[in-house]
Amino acid sequence: MPTLIPTILCGGAGSRLWPVSREQHPKPFIRLADGKSLLQKAFLRSFKLPDVAEILTVTNRDLFFKTKDELREVNSRKLPASFMLEPFGRNTAAAVACAALQVRQRHGDDAVLLVLAADHLIANQKAFATAVARAVELAADGMLVTFGIHPDSPETGYGYIEADGHRVLRFVEKPSQDTARDYLASGRFLWNSGMFCFRTGTLIDEMNAHSPEVIQAVEHCLAASQQVGGQDVLQLELDAERFAVVPDISIDYALMEKSSRVAVVPCDIGWSDIGSWTALGALVPPDEDGNCIESEVMLHDVSNCYIKSEERLVGAVGIDNLVIIDTSDALLVASKDRVQDVKRIYAGLKEQGHEAYKLHRTVHRPWGTYTVLEEGDHFKIKRIVVKPGASLSLQMHHHRSEHWIVVRGAARVVNGDKEIFVSTNESTYIPAGHQHRLVNPGSIDLVLIEVQSGEYLGEDDIVRFQDNYGRC
Repeated sequence: MPTLIPTILCGGAGSRLWPVSREQHPKPFIRLADGKSLLQKAFLRSFKLPDVAEILTVTNRDLFFKTKDELREVNSRKLPASFMLEPFGRNTAAAVACAALQVRQRHGDDAVLLVLAADHLIANQKAFATAVARAVELAADGMLVTFGIHPDSPETGYGYIEADGHRVLRFVEKPSQDTARDYLASGRFLWNSGMFCFRTGTLIDEMNAHSPEVIQAVEHCLAASQQVGGQDVLQLELDAERFAVVPDISIDYALMEKSSRVAVVPCDIGWSDIGSWTALGALVPPDEDGNCIESEVMLHDVSNCYIKSEERLVGAVGIDNLVIIDTSDALLVASKDRVQDVKRIYAGLKEQGHEAYKLHRTVHRPWGTYTVLEEGDHFKIKRIVVKPGASLSLQMHHHRSEHWIVVRGAARVVNGDKEIFVSTNESTYIPAGHQHRLVNPGSIDLVLIEVQSGEYLGEDDIVRFQDNYGRC
């Protein structure tokens, strides 16, 4: 069997799943009822396949440490996990071409790339493995393989593939309702899952033939990109200036719709792209009134609703067919018939520059997390958690001072020209303008409360002098 390299594309905004999904916490990081995120499920799905040499994840540079932490949680066999870091999104043709060139360099022309989305759900692992095995056979024969899902409804939110067995007749865009019904009735059409399988050599040859501007721009980008790691683990940070000139186009448009070497594997694998709150709610068993509940609730005369709350009790009276999603800083109430329009709320917040499109109250950083507990005029209170052995950057703030109170663990603190240890129930004060650093030298999480005060408390008031995570 050829070497198999599952390649997970982890990005996107997930705007239809706001307020749980945010720009810095997109859909792949949403955790389901079993406690695992969609990204972790994609990794485990790949992990269980035979002949896997490594798993490559393509993600945004800002999401790297969060992605790495997520995969570390589930990589029990310590399978080599490599990362390709995009400075910004550039669509799937760029991501796939970068991955193919990099994998060819490490594993040769015959290595098979299995391209998967980090934010899809596949319920039937056995059927998935069978479909992948067939796709690998077709890929070994020089085909560019896509996976087509047997439709069970006239869905208008997916693209379709018209096929005759494994032969692709054509790709079609998202249809109208009437056209989707015709597709379903004909039996010739499959949902386009956005998953692919091909030899690296085949993919690169076909890209050179049909989209040379993409593959050439990617080659120039890789030549200027920074690589860290050895044979088993790779971290490749794509050069931003050269990545920006790669055409912003999908792999479907760049190649799959042009090549004559395209095949499809029709399959029933329990696939869903989890594209709305109703799709996510459908994963929760309903009660006798058709309600899907993921929170503490008190209901009276409520039916056919999906209710999810992260922290608070939800009370509801006399409602039907609603989605209610409650997070620590935002509440969504939507008709189930209009859940696709949630993206308009996300877009409106982004246009206004409101932080709720981008961040949760709890924000992940390479060293741990911080949670905004309260803020007002000239003050902000945070709960900071620093992982064992981790360190914040050596930094300075122009406009704010900080008071740190340790509530668990012990901290090593650089404050100006002094270095001190601060234990549980002790505190220290960092004046504005002082270089400072917070380090957790212990083996348990360091937890502290930070009280900021000053005229300006924005997160961009940070001057970094040294950083363990390459953020200077």
